[in-house]
Amino acid sequence: MLYENPWRKCFNRSEVANVGRAGEGCSCWFFLERENNMAAVELEWIPETLYNTAISAVVDNYSRSRRDIRSLPENIQFDVYYKLYQQGRLCQLGGEFCELEVFAKVLRASDKRHLLHHCFQALMDHGVKVASVLANSFSRRCSYIAESDAHVKEKAIQFGFVLGGFLSDAGWYGDAEKVFLSCLQLCTLQSEVLHCFRAVECCVRLLHVRNGNCKYHLGEETFKLAQSYMDKLAKHGHQANKAALYGELCALLFAKSHYDEAYRWCIEAMKEITPGLPAKVVVDVLRQASKACVVKREFRKAEQLIKHAVFLAREHFGHKHPKYSDTLLDYGFYLLNVDNICQSVAIYQTALDIRQSVFGGKNIHVATAHEDLAYSSYVHQYSSGKFDNALFHAERAIDIITHILPEDHLLLASSKRVKALILEEIAIDCHNKETEERLLQEAHDLHLSSLQLAKKAFGEFNVQTAKHYGNLGRLYQSMRKFKEAEEMHIKAIQIKEQLLGHEDYEVALSVGHLASLYNYDMNQYDDAERLYLRSIAIGKKLFGEGYSGLEYDYRGLIKLYNSVGNYEKVFEYHNVLSNWNRLRDRQFAVADALEDVNTTPQQTQEVVQAFLLAQSMGPTRPCLG
Repeated sequence: MLYENPWRKCFNRSEVANVGRAGEGCSCWFFLERENNMAAVELEWIPETLYNTAISAVVDNYSRSRRDIRSLPENIQFDVYYKLYQQGRLCQLGGEFCELEVFAKVLRASDKRHLLHHCFQALMDHGVKVASVLANSFSRRCSYIAESDAHVKEKAIQFGFVLGGFLSDAGWYGDAEKVFLSCLQLCTLQSEVLHCFRAVECCVRLLHVRNGNCKYHLGEETFKLAQSYMDKLAKHGHQANKAALYGELCALLFAKSHYDEAYRWCIEAMKEITPGLPAKVVVDVLRQASKACVVKREFRKAEQLIKHAVFLAREHFGHKHPKYSDTLLDYGFYLLNVDNICQSVAIYQTALDIRQSVFGGKNIHVATAHEDLAYSSYVHQYSSGKFDNALFHAERAIDIITHILPEDHLLLASSKRVKALILEEIAIDCHNKETEERLLQEAHDLHLSSLQLAKKAFGEFNVQTAKHYGNLGRLYQSMRKFKEAEEMHIKAIQIKEQLLGHEDYEVALSVGHLASLYNYDMNQYDDAERLYLRSIAIGKKLFGEGYSGLEYDYRGLIKLYNSVGNYEKVFEYHNVLSNWNRLRDRQFAVADALEDVNTTPQQTQEVVQAFLLAQSMGPTRPCLG
């Protein structure tokens, strides 16, 4: 293989020159074609590096052999282009990749897709807008062939799915959207039944990229369009599998914090999982269903689904594939929400490492992994006050997103929120008054920006908006603006209670924050005690006696009872806190969360049936272990 370790395969100039001269009269094309096509047993006599040195010789003569390179089989052609990338000849590589016919051939070398991502990202970082060039070229081609026969249009649609899929996988959602819209236009020019099948498939892909780009309103329209095509198929006696479509709808509703609806549609998506579905579809449905279960506090269901998704992704795609990193991010989300914080940090780091190795550079997938790791690191180090690592990843996420997307893009809201939370904690621990005020003001600006982005996207009555109000409440407390802090906390609680119910984790967080404000800064001890006890009750019910958030409520009550002179209660909660510490030490002793993923899991259909059976029996008890 050419790229067993591509970063260490190198040759000095004299070797390349000698190979080039040796090729005179017997053409290096002969060696390339022969080594690519002959069986390994027939090549035992050939030096191990002959193929690589032949590729290098071709690249050294690139300007003269450019046309001939395009006639090579796709695997060899790709290897020549990858050598251009390795040598930093990005302008020449960009000239090749910006031609639709060339890139179409390169895409057929599917076993080297991760290497193609390396090249593509390097070009985008270099300023070669290859994604938009390809999308525009494809769109123009579709307009030219609108009057062509059905075979030509079908071939163009199939290529569009491959091109748009690559751009989507690479994180260039806007360009992928343009490709899929062109495909959808071609679909309308086919016979009705084939048109409907292709249109549904196109809508699923279009919905995915619109979700990724936070275009939720357009995403809802896309789902309705897909449903209309499904209805047309039904009238003709045909059915299309709905698993992928319902999974994408679940993702859209989850992003909008419509958790009840997301959960309902995840059940419908699970019902559509049948033998023979592509592994990617199954993995994505399991991921989305797991996340929907997490926010509904159905943790046992979520655990089973996400662990099976991780296993399937690793088995089908390998442990270095972006799809595996997708499942790890969702596994980290599950672990964070069930209070396995240390393990979630390790899983998020693994996911980031994979995405950096595949994409590198300023890529949106890398940015989201940085953000997830930043938040989990912030939670993990909250009690220690060591936020350097969390701040680094938060700033990397913001730097990448602002480089790629407009300054008012919704993806910036959560990244800015995370950075603001970290800056606030750094400011609190700062012994320099001027630095503290500067950091708090920066955090304030970030929180306000995040709030405005959330309100613009989701409106006032939304869980995401409520979270931003709660974050502002904490910040105002740190800034000693206590009335403003109280107002923000009360607003957050009211929205969350109406949307999530009175005993949700998010409600408990806001209740605990308001209790802290009343206890430490406003001397409203009766109100604070009532709120602390409510927060503790919710935390125990959801997560058990060892829940990490209980520490802050217990310490708050100890301070409160000291303030009012109730020393019997002080002694009681000192004992409660000691017992909590011992329980924490026992509860989370597992060092590697991936070792906990079953290596011999159930079959997918067994997992699906177990989920649906549990669903028919009602909700499981949502607590740890």
